[in-house]
Amino acid sequence: MSRITIIDYGMGNLRSVHNAFESLGFSARVTDDPRVAAQADHLVLPGVGAFKDCMEHLREGGFIEPIKAHVEAARPFLGICLGLQVLFSESEEFGRHQGLDIIPGRVVRFPADMQGGGEDLKVPHMGWNRITLARRAPICREVEDGAFVYFVHSYYVVPEDPGVVATTTDYGINFCSSIWRDNVMATQFHPEKSQQVGLRILQNFANM
Repeated sequence: MSRITIIDYGMGNLRSVHNAFESLGFSARVTDDPRVAAQADHLVLPGVGAFKDCMEHLREGGFIEPIKAHVEAARPFLGICLGLQVLFSESEEFGRHQGLDIIPGRVVRFPADMQGGGEDLKVPHMGWNRITLARRAPICREVEDGAFVYFVHSYYVVPEDPGVVATTTDYGINFCSSIWRDNVMATQFHPEKSQQVGLRILQNFANM
C-alpha cells in the first residue's frame, strides 16, 4: 500500500487531514523535510491562510522543487484549499503574488456585492455547499452530483483552461471548486471536514 505524505510547511490543517487518511486505513505521514516529500508516492498539500505567506513558507522550506518534480513524474498529487490556490500562476490577495504556475490561471476575491436568495452573501464563503460535477475526476468516483462539502475561503481560482475544472459551486457566482489535470487534483473545499463525502474523496485519492 502506498504511503500518503502530507507537507508541513507551517500553514495547514495537518492533523485533521492525517487523521482522515488514517481512519480509512491508509498509512500517512506529516513531514517538514523536502527530501521526504521528494520520495512520496502520494503527495498532499493542505493549507489555510494567505497566499503570499504560503508561497514564502514553501520556498523557505525547500518544497517548491519537490512539488514540481512530483507533478512532472505523474505521481498522484492533492491540493486542499490554499493548496489548490498556490498551484495557479498568481493571486490578487493583498497585492499580486506569483504561485507555483503548475495550473495557468489566477486567484481572485469574491465580489463584495454578491446576492443569493434575495439576501447579501457574506465573504468568506463558510459552511456547507453543493458541488456540481463538470467532469468526474478520479477523486470524485462514487460522489453524487450535488453532494454537500465544507468550505472556508474568500478567494477562488479562475483557470485559463476551463477543461481542468472538475466541479463548480454556486455562491453568488458559479466558481471552480475543484480541478483535475492528469495526476493533479485539488479542491477548494475541505475533504477532511466534509464527512462521508470527503472521506470518499480522500479514499479515492489514496487508491490511485
